[in-house]
Amino acid sequence: MTISRRGFVGGIATALGYLGLGPNVDLFAQGRGAGGQGGAMGGGRSRASIEEYDAFAKLANNENPYGPPESVMKAMTQAFKYANRYGYPDGGIVQELATHHGVKPENIMLAAGSGEVLDVVGTTFLEGGKKVVGVEPSYSQVYSHASGIKADAILLQLTKDYRQDIPSIIQATKKHYRDVGFVYLCNPNNPTGVIVTKQEVKQLLDGIPEDMTVLIDEAYHHFVDDPNYATSVPYVIEGRPVIIARTFSKIAALAGMRLGYAVAPAELIRRMRPYGIGSINAIVKWGGVAALKDTESQAHVKKVTLELRKKTTAELDSLGYPTIPSEANFFMVHIKRPVVPVIEEFRKKGVLVGRPFPPMLEHLRVSIGTPEEMARFSTAFKEIFVATKTTAQVG
Repeated sequence: MTISRRGFVGGIATALGYLGLGPNVDLFAQGRGAGGQGGAMGGGRSRASIEEYDAFAKLANNENPYGPPESVMKAMTQAFKYANRYGYPDGGIVQELATHHGVKPENIMLAAGSGEVLDVVGTTFLEGGKKVVGVEPSYSQVYSHASGIKADAILLQLTKDYRQDIPSIIQATKKHYRDVGFVYLCNPNNPTGVIVTKQEVKQLLDGIPEDMTVLIDEAYHHFVDDPNYATSVPYVIEGRPVIIARTFSKIAALAGMRLGYAVAPAELIRRMRPYGIGSINAIVKWGGVAALKDTESQAHVKKVTLELRKKTTAELDSLGYPTIPSEANFFMVHIKRPVVPVIEEFRKKGVLVGRPFPPMLEHLRVSIGTPEEMARFSTAFKEIFVATKTTAQVG
């Protein structure tokens, strides 16, 4: 189906109305789009104090709860000596990224988080009222940005098993070819955590017109274990019109520092670059270089995250609340009741969980935190659901 600017904004406004979110709330906690919960407190409250914020179990925005590793902290601390300079050494981050991906520096564009990449792609390729083709729910910053620049989105439903419907995406892209600016895949998808397999990515690229730009958001790439998944960077090397968005906000634990980048053919980078803000600071550039090299820390974060995800989802399944199999640092659980009031119940118990993701309004997205945070989540979940269920049965 096609969603117009008015329809998309109206749907978001309705969801926010249920939450009681006011206009001054820091709504978009994840990047600069509709990816996070309403501020640190949620529910329309002003930003929490330091003490209140620190007291929450923060399972709302898919962050790395352990913080940057020592190697990254050391690099950033040393880089503070450039805080007063404009033309500072930046650790050679663009070259480091190019080497890391096997591309040339002209294939890299730095950004203030991958959210800026998504915005830049929208501004670049949706000129003249072009449309983006994608699915819902997904990371809706892409669609909200399209609405903001007076463009539209062609949004398709997920399949019954929560996968992105590649044949339908191909069909919609070909049908509306003259009006489509680009196709968007979030892989793994946010909020479901479900991947688009490497076979499906190839099916998509081979099935749409060869000059159609495809944006593939790989923000959660590092958490995937499924052998049927692969990064799509090789398509950039082939010269296909593919743009890969990556971020240091997730496994590298630099969400608050804002660093992301695009990998794309040089011609697409040249088209996109004028729309970039270019406001990445000296400190995080050095931190990014160190993070790329510290593969051991990232492997550890992946290991403990996946272990906690498996443990938590197994517990929820045993309680009769099924979860969607996820390949990311979050999961969705079917809570069998409207999600909006439940988000507030968790907040009252000191646990922040994900926002509503229409149309999956009986599914709750939960980020994987520390063992202590996940224990708090489990306790709160049982108090909200199991205790209520038991009381209802007794009554």
